[in-house]
Amino acid sequence: QVQVMESGGGLVQAGGSLRLSCTASELILSDNSIGWFRQTPGKDRDEREWVAAIDYSDSAITYADSVKGRFTISRDNAKNTVYLQMNSLKPEDTAKYYCLVDRSYIKIRAGVGAYWGQGTEVTVSS
Repeated sequence: QVQVMESGGGLVQAGGSLRLSCTASELILSDNSIGWFRQTPGKDRDEREWVAAIDYSDSAITYADSVKGRFTISRDNAKNTVYLQMNSLKPEDTAKYYCLVDRSYIKIRAGVGAYWGQGTEVTVSS
């Protein structure tokens, strides 16, 4: 059974950094496109905000305007892991962050990919 797992969240002061990790069992992430999304309290699953995405061939890497220049998505294929490096964090980055996995980059960007993780909490204090 495929499982996608996020880790690396926590509490950090504004201006600080965190690195989130997305791993999977029974699934090779390097064969897939990956997206990072976030959900703030009070919002539904359908309102998750897309943050960053990388396609399966690494030829397309895109970021939401709100995180461009501060967040970086990358892979370590040997570890079957995709990272989201988050620098210069702001209180408005506070959310639960989710990893989405699918072969299709279009589905990832649309937030309708095959496999979601359970999320990891990020809290940025001012």
